[in-house]
Order: sequence, then structure tokens, then C-alpha cells
Amino acid sequence: MVQNTQHSVKRRILQPLLMLVAVLVGLTVVAATLSERPEIKLSAGRAQTYIDGRFADTLATVNQQLDEPVVQADLRFAPAADNLTVARRLSMALVGSGLSLEEVRALELVPAEKQVEWWTDYLLRDRRWADYFAERFSRAFVGTNNGPFLLFRRRKFNAWLADQFREGVGYDKIVRSMLSSEGLWTDTPQVNFVTATMDEGEDQRGDPIRLAGRTSRAFLAQRIDCLQCHDDFLGQHNFGSLADPIEGAQEHFHALAAFYAGTALADPVFRGITEDDRSYLYKFLGESDERNIEPAVPFFPELLPDEGKPRARLAHWVTHKDNRAFSRATVNRIWALMFSLPLVEPVDSIPLDDSVPPALDSLADDFAAHGFDLRRLVRLIASTDAFRRDSRAEFPISEDHERTWAVFPITQLRPEQVAGSLFQACKLTAIDESSSIFTRLKVFGETQEFLRRFGDRGEDEFESEAVTIPQRLVMMNGNLVSERTKVDLVNNAGSRIAALVSDDTRAIELVFLSGLNRRPAESETNSLVEHLAGKSRNARSRAMGDIYWAMLNSTEFSWNH
Repeated sequence: MVQNTQHSVKRRILQPLLMLVAVLVGLTVVAATLSERPEIKLSAGRAQTYIDGRFADTLATVNQQLDEPVVQADLRFAPAADNLTVARRLSMALVGSGLSLEEVRALELVPAEKQVEWWTDYLLRDRRWADYFAERFSRAFVGTNNGPFLLFRRRKFNAWLADQFREGVGYDKIVRSMLSSEGLWTDTPQVNFVTATMDEGEDQRGDPIRLAGRTSRAFLAQRIDCLQCHDDFLGQHNFGSLADPIEGAQEHFHALAAFYAGTALADPVFRGITEDDRSYLYKFLGESDERNIEPAVPFFPELLPDEGKPRARLAHWVTHKDNRAFSRATVNRIWALMFSLPLVEPVDSIPLDDSVPPALDSLADDFAAHGFDLRRLVRLIASTDAFRRDSRAEFPISEDHERTWAVFPITQLRPEQVAGSLFQACKLTAIDESSSIFTRLKVFGETQEFLRRFGDRGEDEFESEAVTIPQRLVMMNGNLVSERTKVDLVNNAGSRIAALVSDDTRAIELVFLSGLNRRPAESETNSLVEHLAGKSRNARSRAMGDIYWAMLNSTEFSWNH
């Protein structure tokens, strides 16, 4: 009896306390969501890069080189796209989503002739750019698998890479650090490039085969991993020149792999990754015995240092300013991120000879000459006529127009861009570092769930794929779109616009600016105003939610153009 009385007293005391805690947590979440964000500040002047005469010279050269095939093929150029369209492309390329209504309004305060430059600089100062590019590059560096549980830390690797990008570290220094560093994968995150290839068995050594394949593809755009089994009997590789070709052979691949033969866990293990003197042994096709393979590079051997640890020598060779394969590979990947299509396809296979677009070499030479500055390279590509052309024209558009960049190529958004655009379209303010921790955690968790259901292209993310029926169903019937278009004054843009903007025409304009980053055509406005006519309160919010749902499921929303 006494025990029951004590339990009853505890319940009477604890229940109000728990309710109070729940209310306080709820109020904290709402307050954080509705709290005032720092104002987007306009920069006073142009970035120094644009003032640099060499920037202008390179840009003029690249524009001319890109235009020549169009003129020679007697094709017509599409007109320049409007600034909002170009800004949306930049946002898709650099942060993986469209603009928020807040950002559209800030952009409109900038003089029209400076808007694209200002928006490029704004994004390149934003942490979202560094985080997004880190994820895109890490897929090429370490793949998308989780790697060995005890030895691989993807989150730390991505965070380190993002910090390097944000701090403006030269790309050559970043790559050299990945290829040559020693230490623990927890406090020296760049060594996760190595540990991603290790197993958790007793051997615990880096996999030279996989490391050589990653190195050749990700950093040099050379698909030479096929040479690990046989010589290049198809004639796909030439490590010389057009005049003096050098055919690919097994030795080329395995001599590259030999640089990683001594990569292993130290003893004691808390010292992390180190290098020992293990030799690289391999039995070539058609031979009966293994051979000891000395480290060697497949091309430009004069750039390889004679002294130093094997991986340090390799890192120096890969990132040498005269190793054009390194610069070309980087330019092609950045171009692919900007256009959703590489200059040379596939993105990680570029011939060493001169059979590449001249613009690729002009951009690569500028990249190497200016400290392998990724921001400068992004600005150059964003400034080209090709990037700023419209995807539509008053003449029939053929594959030749897109192939020669006479028009901006229309491409399907990658899955992470669909997710990012969906979240951003349904928020009036930018989802960035200034957003509440609750908002960011919610977006992160729901993005992972969306990608699990929608699908992810993995590391071959520039391989075009048709929209599948399951993907359409995820957008049409999935929980995420439903949640983002329901009546919710706190979380959803549609409900806020419906509640705060009484003028139907104005409300429709705001919906289009936040969802598609453009203003509606007159016919669109008239049709949707009619849909809202006579509705108020929840009925109006539900009608606005219907408009948002239709917009998110439109073809325009899920394509880059």
C-alpha cells in the first residue's frame, strides 16, 4: 500500500515536469526555426580574379576555341540565358540545389551586369560549396562503399577535404597529401584514401591494385586498370604521342601499383599508416613465375624524382605542373560538375595526345599556372559563353548543338540534386550554416532516406540514366514530397506564402521564384490564380500545396537547363 502511494506521488510530480520539458523543447525548435537569420551581405567590388588580365586572356581564348567547331559546322548559337537561369545552374553545380527565395531577392539587388559574378563569389564563400564538392570528389577518390569498419572514416575524410577546399589549399597539395601521408585515419584523415582499400584481416595492407586504379582514374583520367590482366590488344592506350605511340602493357599498370607495395599498418598499430620495404611481386599473363616489379610511371618519367619514399615520389609526379594529365583530369571533372557533362567522355578517360578539345588544354594550363586554384577554375568556366547560353532557341536544336556547346545541354538532375532542390524549394530561406541545427539534422536524415528510396548513381555519377518509374513514384507518392507540400506554417514555404501573401498573382510569382527560380508566364499565372480564387485559410494553403506538388513533379524541376 505504501509502495503504491509512493509511485502515485512520483507520477504526479514527474508527469508535469515531463510535459514542461516537452513544451520547452517544442518552443526551442519553433524559435530556432523562426529566428532571424543574418542578412545576405553584398560584396563591395569584384573578386581580384576577374580583374587579373590573364584571367581575361584565358577566357577569351577558351571562348574562341569553343566557338570554332560551331562555326565550322555552320551551326547557330543559342542566345544568352537570363541571369536567374544561370544562377540556378551555378547553384546546382556548386551546392546541389536551386536558390532560396531569400537568395533570389538578394541577387536582384545587384546590378544586372554583375549578378552572375556576384553569385559565383557568394557560393564560393559558402561552406555548402566546400561540403558539396568534397562529397563529389571523394566518390572518385575512395568510392561509395563504407570500406573496412575499423580502418576507414568516410566522414572524417570528407570533412578534411571540405576544409581544404574552403581554405583555398591548392588542389595539387591536397592530392599530394592523400597520396603520401602517414598516420592514423582518425587524426590524419587524408590517409583514408589508403585505408579505404584495406581489409580487416591479418594482412592489413593497402591494396596496390585498387590504389593504382584509383590513382590513374581519379587524378590522371587514365583507365589503365584494364592492363592489370593483359596487354592493351585493343589499342585503347597510348603513353607516347600520335607520332611516336607507346602501347599499353601490363608492366605499365603494375609498375604504378608497385609504389603502394610498402603501404601498411605500423607496429604498434596506433602509429597508423606507414611504409615498409615490401617488394611488389606479380606473375604476368603467359609467364610461370612471379616477378619483382620496381616502381615506375607509365608516361612522363622525367618528372619522377629519383629520391624519397615511393608514395612521396609518386605524389610529386602525379601533381607536377608539367604533368598535363593531372590538370586535364581536374578540369574535365569540374566541367562535368558545372555542366553535368564532361568535355571529354567518360570523365575519367582522357587521351594523352592532342586529340582533345583545345579548350581543355587552355583551362588546364591556366589551372597549373595559377597554383591549381579550384575557385579560379570554377570562375573561368562559369564565365564562358558556353555556360551562360540558353538551353532553348528559335531554331531546331540537334545533338550537334549540344555536343559543340552551341546551346547549354539539358541534363537530368543527379539524385542528390533532386533531393537538395526539393528541400530548398520548400523553404523560403537558404538551408545553410545559418539554419538551425534542428533544420540541418532533419534535412540530413530525410535526404539519406530519400536517396535510399530514389536511388544513387554511386561513383559513376556522370553516366546519364533515364528517369525510372520507381523514381517517379517516389516523387509523386513518397512521404517527403507529401510532407513538404502539406499545410504546415512552420516548415513549408507554400503554407507561409498562402498565409502571408493575400494577392494571388503575387503569391504565384513567389512560388515560381522559390520552386523553379523563374517568374511564371502569363498563362501559368492566370491558370493558377484561378485555382486559388475564392479560397481562404486552410483551403488556400491546401490549394497552394497542390501547386507546389505539381511543380515538384514537373519535368522542369528535375532537369538542369
